[in-house]
Amino acid sequence: MKRVLITGAAGFLGSHLCDRFIAEGFQVEAMDNLITGDLKNLAHLQDCPHFTFHQHDVTEYINIDGHLDHILHFASPASPIDYLKIPIQTLKVGSLGVHNCLGLAKHKGARITIASTSEIYGDPQVHPQHEEYFGHVNTIGPRGVYDEAKRFQESITMAYHRYHGLETRIVRIFNTYGPRMRLNDGRALPAFIGQALRGEDLTVFGDGRQTRSFCYVDDLVEGIYRLHFSDETRPVNVGNPDEITIGEFAEEIIALTGTDQKVVYKPLPENDPKQRRPDITRAKEILGWAPAIERAEGLKRTYAYFQTLTPEELNKSEHKDFQVFKRS
Repeated sequence: MKRVLITGAAGFLGSHLCDRFIAEGFQVEAMDNLITGDLKNLAHLQDCPHFTFHQHDVTEYINIDGHLDHILHFASPASPIDYLKIPIQTLKVGSLGVHNCLGLAKHKGARITIASTSEIYGDPQVHPQHEEYFGHVNTIGPRGVYDEAKRFQESITMAYHRYHGLETRIVRIFNTYGPRMRLNDGRALPAFIGQALRGEDLTVFGDGRQTRSFCYVDDLVEGIYRLHFSDETRPVNVGNPDEITIGEFAEEIIALTGTDQKVVYKPLPENDPKQRRPDITRAKEILGWAPAIERAEGLKRTYAYFQTLTPEELNKSEHKDFQVFKRS
């Protein structure tokens, strides 16, 4: 049986990737230090004979016994709240963590896919964003810890590919949503739905005219899977080019939830991107991939998930306390 190591496995995207690879017949070695991940996302897999969970920090030496055919490095804090709470850890997982994963891939002869992000484009001056654009990033701003970690990640991955001949893939992920998102992680969709479910007004930062392009998680996982098993070594944008302003998006959430909350406006955070839309020409041409799930359908599925949360989960503090490891 082919084996795959998925780091960040207890997170939003990582847990969905575990599901996909198990469905495809892989033995999944899941790794997470639970600094932002949640074992609840993997609870449905605990009795699966083809799934093993390792609680481990990828910035420390990684050892997986036996053969290993594939690695997907998705460990990283990934929300604005995280950048402010744990900036050093964010930088370390995108530098020491990826270095350890690449070294493991070299040792095992495994193919590795690295999770990059649309944030490497920063506050872009090119729209939509294509893979040849180098970006517009403030290295010393509060978002710089995430942006630069991911940019370094891409650089060292290509160095391993060119110098060691390692089989590498780089996916640049744009805004994604779906079940298992952290409700209070500071990103627009879970923030809006959480506020609506609690009967609070929806908070929009800035004037609401900044744009995002939201991709449903199932579409994203399909794109990542196709990229991993393709021959493409250049970065590939994977996201939904259906662009919407944050103000319009807030109104969609109010209509979806059937609430009568107002939209309130607060100052825009420093270096918050004013527009975001992927050019997915490369993904279409090379992977034969394009998103298939309309936002209206994806939002219904996501809202249904959030409705299953307990009152305690809905009302917990903005960010959970970062925890000491619970499992070895």
